[in-house]
Amino acid sequence: MVLELTFDNQTNIDLMSYEEKYRHLFEVVCKHLNLDGIFFVEIDIVSSKTIQQINKEYRKIDKVTDVISFAFEDNDEKLNYQDQMRDLGEIFICYDKAVEQAKEYDHSLEREMMFLCLHGFLHLLGYDHMTLEDEKVMFALQDEIMEDIGVKR
Repeated sequence: MVLELTFDNQTNIDLMSYEEKYRHLFEVVCKHLNLDGIFFVEIDIVSSKTIQQINKEYRKIDKVTDVISFAFEDNDEKLNYQDQMRDLGEIFICYDKAVEQAKEYDHSLEREMMFLCLHGFLHLLGYDHMTLEDEKVMFALQDEIMEDIGVKR
């Protein structure tokens, strides 16, 4: 498995340490799900204003949210390709919302940033939580992977 990651920090906060943490997280997810191939993912860390604009434009919801993912491939496509680059999509994480939620849930900012990235990445891989059944599957997987990478509440 090869992972190409673009990390675009659009805040004035130094978050470069997250680039390697996210890369490790994605590698754990791919190993956990037995995914093999060459994958490309873009992560953008943005402000409340930026994510609200994105949310309004693409989801028609005029409010700040914590993470938005844009999958570039149809979920019905097989994710295991050995010889071609797979551009899975783009994840937007709202730094301001992550700070707020870390305080609200009484855990570290690192834990919240890792969780939001994981949540967004699973969406790129076709996981969702639109039904109770899907939510159980996705949230159980999130818990397992957070445990695997050693990030606790």
